Amino acid sequence: MTTLEENAREIAEIATQRFTAGGGRRVLVAIAGAPGSGKSAVAERIVELIAGNHGISAALFPMDGYHYDDAVLKQMGRLAYKGAIDTFDAHGLRHMLNRLKANEDDLVAVPVFDRSIEISRAGGRLIPKSTDIIVCEGNYLLARQAPWDRLKEIFDFTVFVDVGEAELRERLQARWRSYGLDPSEIDRKVEENDLPNGRAIMQGSADPDLRIDNN
Repeated sequence: MTTLEENAREIAEIATQRFTAGGGRRVLVAIAGAPGSGKSAVAERIVELIAGNHGISAALFPMDGYHYDDAVLKQMGRLAYKGAIDTFDAHGLRHMLNRLKANEDDLVAVPVFDRSIEISRAGGRLIPKSTDIIVCEGNYLLARQAPWDRLKEIFDFTVFVDVGEAELRERLQARWRSYGLDPSEIDRKVEENDLPNGRAIMQGSADPDLRIDNN
């Protein structure tokens, strides 16, 4: 079985090759997958490997910064389903990706989701013009559903992280336990929200350039 480290090294090498072949033009990489698939850990390791081993600058750009605020979700009647595809600002994400791809600004501030408070922080991360490779990770980056289907064409390389449902369930339960939730609330979140979203992601995503197993 391929390890997270081996997967990350392969993707880092491909991203570096794309950057070199493009004559130094910024490269955007998408790491998509279900919640609990480990895509964040893979993406973080890719950034570390690129910056540490290749002498090329890299930055992480998580999709979760484009969650709608809880107040908005409450008005929509969707707060209990936070994390579903309709609870994100797809158009805002697309415009930011295009802005990062164009790389015309000296510095770009991107929002970052703070899981400890379940809120996105505007300007939570700064990405300078000198950044060569940006690794974007998120659930719906390869979704075929409009308007998400306009994202894939922006990326130079796309990856989907595959994990079996039983493994996803265990990881998601462990995640919510770490936040001190009671068992009934954990079951509700996992069985009524996270896993249904995960199934929709696995079934509704476009074919990536590379598919990795992270069981």
